[in-house]
This record gives sequence, C-alpha cells and structure tokens, in this order.
Amino acid sequence: QVQLVESGGGLVQAGGSLRLSCAASGRTFSRYAMGWFRQAPGKEREFVAGITGSGGSTYYADSVKGRFTISRDNAKNTVYLQMNSLKPEDAAVYYCAANTRRHTIVLVTSGGYDYWGQGTQVTVSS
Repeated sequence: QVQLVESGGGLVQAGGSLRLSCAASGRTFSRYAMGWFRQAPGKEREFVAGITGSGGSTYYADSVKGRFTISRDNAKNTVYLQMNSLKPEDAAVYYCAANTRRHTIVLVTSGGYDYWGQGTQVTVSS
C-alpha cells in the first residue's frame, strides 16, 4: 500500500509560480514511476508530467512543456512539480500518482498508475 499526499496548491496570479509536492510512503520509492495529472471542472483528468523511478527520464504534456518541471528526491520520498508562467487554463485539481509496477517508463494514461493522492487545488487568476 502506498499513500500519496500532495501539498503546495493555492491561488496565484497569471504569470506566477507554484511548486507542488507529493510525499509518498514506502521504502521503495525509487522503484515507482511518478506522474502528475490534473482535472478541471467539467473536464477529464489529463496527464501533465511524469518521471521515472531514477529521475533519469521525464515527459511532459505539450500544454506545459517549457513551463513546468517535474523532479524527485528519492531520499525524501517526494516528487515535485514546479509550475512557472501559470495561465488561467492551468487551474485545476492536481493529483500525483504512482506506478509501482514499472518504474523505468513514464505512462501518460491514468490507467497506468495504481495509487493516487487526494489532490491539491490550483487556482490562477487572470
């Protein structure tokens, strides 16, 4: 069983920055690929960014490429999402997710992840 707890969401003006954190339980964090997803009201959950267990590979949705950065600290069992140049369309509930079955690839569909956090709200004012 893996527990994921997100933090760092909040209200920010367009053009601003936020850093989300996701703390994971378990002693084998480096063997989880991690992903960030988001869901806006009335929309489906969408992939934002992912990172392999070692941190050696990352992948981003086109909509956030160049603005968001995913990283991880395996010593702290934590994955981060640095969000810069935020736009109103980035507003959503952000979820972190763990793929404990394969840590060497980044999957972009929610079905590829077996554990989820409770989400953290990001609001961007224009």
